Amino acid sequence: MSENNDIKTTPNTEEQEIDLIELARKVWAGRKLVLKACGVALLIGLVVALSIPKEYATSVKLAPETTTRSVTGTAGALAAMAGINLGGAGGEDALSPELYPDIINSTPFLTDLFDIKVKDQTGKIDTTLYAYLNDYQKAPWWGVVVSAPFKALGWTISLFKDTPEEQGDAKLNSFRLTQEEADIAAALTSRISVSVDKKTGVTTLAVTMQDPLISASLTDTVMRSLQNYITGYRTNKARYDLSFTEKLYKEAEQKYYDAQQKYARYSDGNKDVVLQSYRIEQERLMNEMNLAYNVYNQLAQQLQMSKAKVQEITPVYTVVQPATVPLKPAKPNKIMILIGFIFLAGVGSVGWILFVKDLLKGWKKQGSAE
Repeated sequence: MSENNDIKTTPNTEEQEIDLIELARKVWAGRKLVLKACGVALLIGLVVALSIPKEYATSVKLAPETTTRSVTGTAGALAAMAGINLGGAGGEDALSPELYPDIINSTPFLTDLFDIKVKDQTGKIDTTLYAYLNDYQKAPWWGVVVSAPFKALGWTISLFKDTPEEQGDAKLNSFRLTQEEADIAAALTSRISVSVDKKTGVTTLAVTMQDPLISASLTDTVMRSLQNYITGYRTNKARYDLSFTEKLYKEAEQKYYDAQQKYARYSDGNKDVVLQSYRIEQERLMNEMNLAYNVYNQLAQQLQMSKAKVQEITPVYTVVQPATVPLKPAKPNKIMILIGFIFLAGVGSVGWILFVKDLLKGWKKQGSAE
């Protein structure tokens, strides 16, 4: 039985080797087709790579100061080793760094960036971010060709629709955006990215634009806007208390000054009077003045404490990596585009030689035989 098995397996192995050699011979015989296909793919890849507009990316890294209580003990140490941040378990801050991407992608945050002034590296563009994204964006030539029929169709449909009346200089309403404003917000969302390291809490903010100077300046602006948003959120309650305390302080101050003036005028006007009724009225005015002073003094102390509270809970951000103007474009990766085109052309031409070509010949023979 073993001899029979050896006899059966040997021819199969030889046939497989012969088949691989035959496939290699077919490929080698059609090497000119493979070389031509790769050459054409190289030219097409160059056209595509040169047609895609350059994109410049700028990133910053922030290490925000957290106001939460740290988790101590073995559980906290094990969680930190596992990459789990339990620092917010006992804290009062509900705005964790994991929410920063949602904040930046929110409509109010994006629309607040529309009116930011941007200027390109050459100085030819000096406008708002909204106008820059709407009027000064470059696109590859095939994008224009593909979008042209849809634009023509939309223009034709618009002729048969009632156009809404334009409202002069209508203010931006983030609650109700126009289609153009929504498109600009979506484009801005795709160009801003935020990632948070759960172990260290370091936040990385990156902005991609078609101009290096605009990319760097917008990154810095978005970083400061995010800092202001978080600072405003964390200090909102304390600032409200401070404002209310300042109002009470000014009222108490005015009441104290008024009581002081009343007491002084009454004392000066009745300087030589020794009547008991005068003494009673003078004592009453003095008590009112002292009471007003006590309230004024307490509110003055409370006002200082409220100011200190605002300062205490205001987060401090350490800029680990500031924004700098990028020197090289991040996109497109021309080398990868060329490699991709050449690889696809090579695989396609080899597939044609090995499979499709013989399959077509077989179909032609069957058709001629019938």
